[in-house]
Amino acid sequence: MDINEKVAVITGGASGLGEATARHYISLGARVAIFDMNRERGSELVAELGSKARYFDVDVTSADSVEREVSNVIELFGSIHVVNNFAGIGTATKTISKDGPGDYDLFKKVIDVNLNGTFNVCRVAAYEMSKNEPIGESGSRGVIINTASVAAFEGQIGQAAYSASKGAIVGMTLTLARDLARNGIRVNTIAPGLIHTPLFDALPDEVYKSLEGQVLFPQRLGQASEIAHVAQMLVENDYMNGETVRMDGGIRMQAR
Repeated sequence: MDINEKVAVITGGASGLGEATARHYISLGARVAIFDMNRERGSELVAELGSKARYFDVDVTSADSVEREVSNVIELFGSIHVVNNFAGIGTATKTISKDGPGDYDLFKKVIDVNLNGTFNVCRVAAYEMSKNEPIGESGSRGVIINTASVAAFEGQIGQAAYSASKGAIVGMTLTLARDLARNGIRVNTIAPGLIHTPLFDALPDEVYKSLEGQVLFPQRLGQASEIAHVAQMLVENDYMNGETVRMDGGIRMQAR
Protein backbone atom coordinates (compact mmCIF):
# COMPACT_ATOMS: atom_id res chain seq x y z
CA MET A 1 0.00 0.00 0.00
CA ASP A 2 1.38 3.38 -1.00
CA ILE A 3 1.43 5.69 2.02
CA ASN A 4 0.91 8.82 -0.07
CA GLU A 5 -2.53 10.33 0.55
CA LYS A 6 -3.46 7.60 3.02
CA VAL A 7 -4.79 8.29 6.53
CA ALA A 8 -2.82 6.93 9.49
CA VAL A 9 -3.82 6.77 13.14
CA ILE A 10 -0.78 6.78 15.44
CA THR A 11 -1.31 6.15 19.15
CA GLY A 12 1.35 7.62 21.40
CA GLY A 13 1.98 9.88 18.44
CA ALA A 14 2.97 13.00 20.37
CA SER A 15 6.42 11.75 21.38
CA GLY A 16 9.12 9.12 20.90
CA LEU A 17 8.55 6.40 18.31
CA GLY A 18 5.05 7.65 17.54
CA GLU A 19 6.23 11.19 16.83
CA ALA A 20 9.04 9.94 14.59
CA THR A 21 6.58 7.80 12.64
CA ALA A 22 4.11 10.65 12.31
CA ARG A 23 6.85 12.89 10.93
CA HIS A 24 7.98 10.21 8.50
CA TYR A 25 4.50 9.41 7.22
CA ILE A 26 3.75 13.08 6.61
CA SER A 27 7.01 13.41 4.68
CA LEU A 28 5.66 10.60 2.46
CA GLY A 29 2.39 12.43 1.84
CA ALA A 30 0.11 10.81 4.43
CA ARG A 31 -2.43 12.48 6.66
CA VAL A 32 -1.93 11.62 10.32
CA ALA A 33 -4.25 11.45 13.32
CA ILE A 34 -2.18 11.69 16.50
CA PHE A 35 -3.83 9.83 19.39
CA ASP A 36 -2.30 10.82 22.72
CA MET A 37 -3.11 12.18 26.17
CA ASN A 38 -0.46 14.92 26.14
CA ARG A 39 -2.60 17.72 24.77
CA GLU A 40 0.12 20.37 25.06
CA ARG A 41 2.77 18.39 23.20
CA GLY A 42 0.24 17.07 20.67
CA SER A 43 -0.93 20.58 19.85
CA GLU A 44 2.65 21.81 19.47
CA LEU A 45 3.47 18.97 17.12
CA VAL A 46 0.40 19.56 14.94
CA ALA A 47 1.25 23.27 14.73
CA GLU A 48 4.68 22.28 13.44
CA LEU A 49 3.56 19.54 11.04
CA GLY A 50 0.76 21.50 9.42
CA SER A 51 -2.63 20.72 7.97
CA LYS A 52 -1.98 17.03 7.32
CA ALA A 53 -1.74 16.35 11.06
CA ARG A 54 -4.45 16.52 13.69
CA TYR A 55 -4.33 15.83 17.42
CA PHE A 56 -7.00 13.77 19.20
CA ASP A 57 -7.11 13.47 22.98
CA VAL A 58 -7.51 9.70 23.41
CA ASP A 59 -7.33 7.27 26.32
CA VAL A 60 -6.62 3.96 24.59
CA THR A 61 -7.96 2.00 27.57
CA SER A 62 -11.42 3.58 27.20
CA ALA A 63 -13.83 2.08 24.67
CA ASP A 64 -15.86 5.30 24.60
CA SER A 65 -12.79 7.48 24.04
CA VAL A 66 -11.44 5.36 21.18
CA GLU A 67 -14.82 4.94 19.49
CA ARG A 68 -15.56 8.66 19.73
CA GLU A 69 -12.22 9.83 18.37
CA VAL A 70 -12.06 7.23 15.59
CA SER A 71 -15.45 8.58 14.49
CA ASN A 72 -13.97 12.08 14.57
CA VAL A 73 -11.06 10.93 12.38
CA ILE A 74 -13.52 9.50 9.86
CA GLU A 75 -15.52 12.72 9.89
CA LEU A 76 -12.38 14.80 9.33
CA PHE A 77 -10.33 12.64 6.94
CA GLY A 78 -12.97 10.34 5.48
CA SER A 79 -11.25 7.00 6.17
CA ILE A 80 -8.45 5.17 8.00
CA HIS A 81 -5.89 3.08 6.11
CA VAL A 82 -3.04 2.59 8.60
CA VAL A 83 -2.84 2.18 12.38
CA ASN A 84 0.38 2.29 14.38
CA ASN A 85 -0.06 1.39 18.05
CA PHE A 86 2.81 2.92 20.02
CA ALA A 87 0.97 4.00 23.19
CA GLY A 88 2.35 2.17 26.19
CA ILE A 89 4.00 2.35 29.59
CA GLY A 90 6.97 0.46 30.98
CA THR A 91 6.68 0.85 34.75
CA ALA A 92 8.70 -1.84 36.50
CA THR A 93 7.41 -3.98 39.36
CA LYS A 94 9.01 -7.05 40.93
CA THR A 95 7.06 -10.12 41.95
CA ILE A 96 8.14 -9.54 45.56
CA SER A 97 8.99 -6.05 46.80
CA LYS A 98 11.01 -5.09 49.86
CA ASP A 99 7.77 -4.67 51.79
CA GLY A 100 5.77 -7.66 50.57
CA PRO A 101 4.00 -8.93 47.44
CA GLY A 102 4.47 -6.98 44.24
CA ASP A 103 2.07 -4.19 43.25
CA TYR A 104 -0.90 -5.94 41.62
CA ASP A 105 -2.63 -2.70 40.63
CA LEU A 106 0.51 -1.58 38.79
CA PHE A 107 0.70 -4.94 36.99
CA LYS A 108 -2.92 -4.56 35.87
CA LYS A 109 -2.35 -0.99 34.70
CA VAL A 110 0.57 -1.98 32.47
CA ILE A 111 -1.50 -4.79 30.94
CA ASP A 112 -4.46 -2.46 30.49
CA VAL A 113 -2.52 0.24 28.65
CA ASN A 114 -0.13 -1.89 26.61
CA LEU A 115 -2.26 -4.92 25.71
CA ASN A 116 -5.90 -3.98 26.20
CA GLY A 117 -5.32 -0.50 24.78
CA THR A 118 -3.71 -1.97 21.68
CA PHE A 119 -6.60 -4.35 21.05
CA ASN A 120 -9.13 -1.59 21.77
CA VAL A 121 -7.73 0.58 18.99
CA CYS A 122 -7.31 -2.39 16.65
CA ARG A 123 -10.92 -3.48 16.93
CA VAL A 124 -12.43 -0.04 16.33
CA ALA A 125 -10.04 1.03 13.56
CA ALA A 126 -10.26 -2.33 11.79
CA TYR A 127 -14.03 -2.02 11.58
CA GLU A 128 -13.64 1.33 9.81
CA MET A 129 -10.90 -0.08 7.55
CA SER A 130 -13.21 -2.90 6.50
CA LYS A 131 -15.44 -0.29 4.84
CA ASN A 132 -12.65 0.96 2.56
CA GLU A 133 -12.64 0.23 -1.13
CA PRO A 134 -9.94 -2.36 -2.00
CA ILE A 135 -6.63 -0.83 -3.06
CA GLY A 136 -4.33 -2.21 -5.76
CA GLU A 137 -3.90 -5.77 -7.00
CA SER A 138 -3.83 -7.20 -3.48
CA GLY A 139 -7.18 -5.68 -2.61
CA SER A 140 -5.81 -4.21 0.61
CA ARG A 141 -8.14 -2.19 2.79
CA GLY A 142 -5.79 -1.45 5.69
CA VAL A 143 -2.63 -2.15 7.65
CA ILE A 144 -2.25 -2.44 11.43
CA ILE A 145 1.21 -2.26 13.00
CA ASN A 146 1.45 -2.99 16.72
CA THR A 147 4.46 -2.46 18.97
CA ALA A 148 5.97 -5.15 21.17
CA SER A 149 9.53 -5.19 22.53
CA VAL A 150 12.51 -7.50 22.83
CA ALA A 151 11.25 -7.81 26.42
CA ALA A 152 8.52 -10.02 24.96
CA PHE A 153 11.28 -12.61 24.48
CA GLU A 154 13.94 -11.68 27.06
CA GLY A 155 12.24 -9.78 29.85
CA GLN A 156 14.57 -8.45 32.51
CA ILE A 157 14.20 -8.42 36.27
CA GLY A 158 11.24 -6.21 37.22
CA GLN A 159 9.64 -6.47 33.77
CA ALA A 160 7.04 -9.16 34.47
CA ALA A 161 4.12 -6.87 33.63
CA TYR A 162 5.83 -5.21 30.66
CA SER A 163 7.06 -8.51 29.22
CA ALA A 164 3.66 -10.14 29.67
CA SER A 165 1.93 -7.28 27.84
CA LYS A 166 4.42 -7.26 24.98
CA GLY A 167 4.53 -11.05 24.75
CA ALA A 168 0.75 -11.02 24.40
CA ILE A 169 0.97 -8.52 21.55
CA VAL A 170 3.39 -10.85 19.76
CA GLY A 171 1.05 -13.75 20.48
CA MET A 172 -2.02 -12.07 19.02
CA THR A 173 -0.29 -10.82 15.85
CA LEU A 174 -0.97 -13.88 13.69
CA THR A 175 -4.44 -14.35 15.19
CA LEU A 176 -5.45 -10.78 14.35
CA ALA A 177 -4.01 -11.23 10.86
CA ARG A 178 -6.12 -14.36 10.44
CA ASP A 179 -9.22 -12.65 11.84
CA LEU A 180 -8.89 -9.73 9.44
CA ALA A 181 -7.63 -11.49 6.30
CA ARG A 182 -11.11 -11.73 4.83
CA ASN A 183 -11.43 -7.96 5.26
CA GLY A 184 -8.21 -7.24 3.38
CA ILE A 185 -6.41 -5.97 6.50
CA ARG A 186 -2.84 -6.98 7.31
CA VAL A 187 -1.44 -7.07 10.86
CA ASN A 188 2.24 -6.99 11.82
CA THR A 189 4.25 -6.14 14.93
CA ILE A 190 7.55 -4.34 15.50
CA ALA A 191 9.62 -5.47 18.50
CA PRO A 192 12.14 -2.67 19.20
CA GLY A 193 15.30 -3.13 21.20
CA LEU A 194 17.12 -0.22 22.84
CA ILE A 195 15.91 2.81 20.92
CA HIS A 196 17.16 6.27 21.83
CA THR A 197 14.31 8.37 23.16
CA PRO A 198 14.51 11.43 25.46
CA LEU A 199 14.37 9.05 28.44
CA PHE A 200 17.96 8.02 27.73
CA ASP A 201 19.25 11.60 27.80
CA ALA A 202 19.11 11.62 31.59
CA LEU A 203 21.37 8.58 32.00
CA PRO A 204 24.98 8.94 33.16
CA ASP A 205 27.44 8.55 30.29
CA GLU A 206 28.89 5.31 31.66
CA VAL A 207 25.43 3.74 31.86
CA TYR A 208 24.62 4.83 28.31
CA LYS A 209 27.90 3.38 27.02
CA SER A 210 27.18 0.12 28.84
CA LEU A 211 23.81 -0.14 27.10
CA GLU A 212 25.41 0.51 23.71
CA GLY A 213 27.93 -2.24 24.43
CA GLN A 214 25.13 -4.81 24.77
CA VAL A 215 24.10 -4.36 21.13
CA LEU A 216 25.62 -6.87 18.71
CA PHE A 217 26.17 -4.56 15.74
CA PRO A 218 26.20 -1.67 15.23
CA GLN A 219 27.05 -0.98 18.87
CA ARG A 220 24.76 1.94 19.47
CA LEU A 221 21.17 2.57 20.43
CA GLY A 222 18.66 2.58 17.61
CA GLN A 223 17.03 5.74 16.37
CA ALA A 224 13.30 6.41 16.39
CA SER A 225 13.56 7.24 12.70
CA GLU A 226 14.73 3.66 12.07
CA ILE A 227 11.55 2.32 13.62
CA ALA A 228 9.59 4.68 11.37
CA HIS A 229 11.35 3.23 8.32
CA VAL A 230 10.38 -0.29 9.38
CA ALA A 231 6.79 0.90 9.75
CA GLN A 232 6.96 2.29 6.21
CA MET A 233 8.17 -1.06 4.90
CA LEU A 234 5.36 -2.91 6.66
CA VAL A 235 2.79 -0.59 5.11
CA GLU A 236 4.23 -0.71 1.61
CA ASN A 237 5.04 -4.44 1.36
CA ASP A 238 1.70 -6.14 0.75
CA TYR A 239 3.19 -9.60 1.36
CA MET A 240 4.22 -8.87 4.96
CA ASN A 241 1.48 -10.23 7.17
CA GLY A 242 1.20 -11.89 10.58
CA GLU A 243 4.86 -11.21 11.38
CA THR A 244 6.80 -9.81 14.32
CA VAL A 245 9.96 -7.97 13.23
CA ARG A 246 12.73 -7.51 15.79
CA MET A 247 14.45 -4.15 15.33
CA ASP A 248 17.27 -4.39 17.85
CA GLY A 249 20.77 -4.55 16.33
CA GLY A 250 20.93 -8.23 17.29
CA ILE A 251 20.74 -7.62 21.04
CA ARG A 252 19.69 -10.40 23.40
CA MET A 253 18.82 -8.92 26.77
CA GLN A 254 20.45 -10.22 29.92
CA ALA A 255 18.61 -10.80 33.21
CA ARG A 256 19.43 -7.32 34.50
